[in-house]
Amino acid sequence: MQTNLTIALAQVDIATDPAINLRKAEVFTKQAASQGADIIVFPEMFMGLPTPDRPPIKIVEDNEHTFIKQLKTLSSEMGIIITAGCWENCQDSQRVYNTVYTISPEGRTIAAYRKMHLFDALSVREPDTMVPGNALPPVVEIAGIRVGFAICYDLRFPELFRYLSGQEAQLIIVPSAWYQGPMKEDHWINLLRARAIENTIYVAGCNLTGPSFCG
Repeated sequence: MQTNLTIALAQVDIATDPAINLRKAEVFTKQAASQGADIIVFPEMFMGLPTPDRPPIKIVEDNEHTFIKQLKTLSSEMGIIITAGCWENCQDSQRVYNTVYTISPEGRTIAAYRKMHLFDALSVREPDTMVPGNALPPVVEIAGIRVGFAICYDLRFPELFRYLSGQEAQLIIVPSAWYQGPMKEDHWINLLRARAIENTIYVAGCNLTGPSFCG
């Protein structure tokens, strides 16, 4: 039985238009598969970067099912697991869930986690456009390794990582859109290391790049 896992972390910039991001996913997924990766991770919000005039609810309205379906097709074609940040509709007419999906080459969603801790600082108010998840992250087996999930700001809440460690996670994947700011890159790197050290597990962070982010 396989007991090692090769991860590709696609730290990329993204567009508001999901179709552009799907084309980028195709390029990087092919590259990762050709290099023997078992799983490729894309950042938080990978479905589409929100803007003041195009909040997440507008991005998800016409794209949620199509975007995820295309990721499943890509995963199947390349024979590789894909983890990516998506927007997910909820009962709130103005807000959405910030969800990370993990998709198998068989076209199944093997893990889905809705971000619990929403960022509210540096003039960014996620609670205005997002609904927090109310379920703890899953831990699933991938290539013989127990894998858990967290999203971005969750990194500042060590209790969540202690929970995942208690569920025997050996690796925690953290798709993120970690914003720039004073010392923010140091925070990003040091918190990833801290969560790994204090739990004696691996932590893989995948951040957005671009003028607003630390990736």
